[in-house]
Amino acid sequence: MARLWSGEASAADQAACSAWRAAHPDHERAWSRLQALDNKLMSVPREIAQHALREPAAAAWVTRRRALQVLSLSVTAGAVWSMRATQAWDTVASDHSSATGETRTVTLPDGTHVVLASASAIDLRFTSRERLVIVRAGEILVATAPDPMPAQRPFRVQTRDGMVQALGTRFLVRQHDDVTHVGVLEGAVELRARNRLHDAVRIGAGKGAAFSQERIEPSGPVQASAAAWADGLLVAEDMRVADFVAELARYRTGLLRCDPGIAGLRVTGVFSLRDTDRALRNLALALPVSVAYRTRYWVTVRAR
Repeated sequence: MARLWSGEASAADQAACSAWRAAHPDHERAWSRLQALDNKLMSVPREIAQHALREPAAAAWVTRRRALQVLSLSVTAGAVWSMRATQAWDTVASDHSSATGETRTVTLPDGTHVVLASASAIDLRFTSRERLVIVRAGEILVATAPDPMPAQRPFRVQTRDGMVQALGTRFLVRQHDDVTHVGVLEGAVELRARNRLHDAVRIGAGKGAAFSQERIEPSGPVQASAAAWADGLLVAEDMRVADFVAELARYRTGLLRCDPGIAGLRVTGVFSLRDTDRALRNLALALPVSVAYRTRYWVTVRAR
């Protein structure tokens, strides 16, 4: 791909690439993922990319061809292999992803709707035998549809901690660093920890669970408001300010932190996730706290 984009590719290069892509479905899948990655890179706002990529003596926009020349010289196979083990790689190489502060709805081939929360990513594996969504990062809201195929393939969501199988349902899946949280809004799901796949735990509507690779534990009731983020809202019900700030931080770029002295204060209300600055102003109106902006990207909530 780098060779073809260089502007110096020959007709033989073009033909060889076409033959390679046609040789195996995995080749075409790899090519499509690289194209998706290129689209994401090229969608970076011009002013941000200029600042990050300009050379010391010039402020000219770095073209894709120039970026590929630099990339070809500086990236080694070892560096690429190391990057593949990170969440950042999982996100940019995923089938569907959302940016920080964005929620995105994806309609799957079977009619199922999946809403991606901020900074989330999924891969899809739809075959004649199964319907599988792999959560690479973040949180999703799933509203399953009946399988249009006669075989009635199971619908599953996989995280690094295990498997969630839908039983005609609407549910939330959120992947944390060390645990996966599931909340069922309608219907039911079956959970299986990664290292105990033969032991299924059924969770019904209004219930939640947390599971690691070894165990599954109930996590208390789940209200409909838990999915309010899909509508751009954060519903806080007697929520600790530290937890409120952490949740809000998922929807804005930069650093948003909470001073430990006010972490235990409680807040109740409905706040905007699409305008996090307004949410912070409303928090300051509701509680004896202030919001200190060192910069737009470095904000602290502290005692008034």
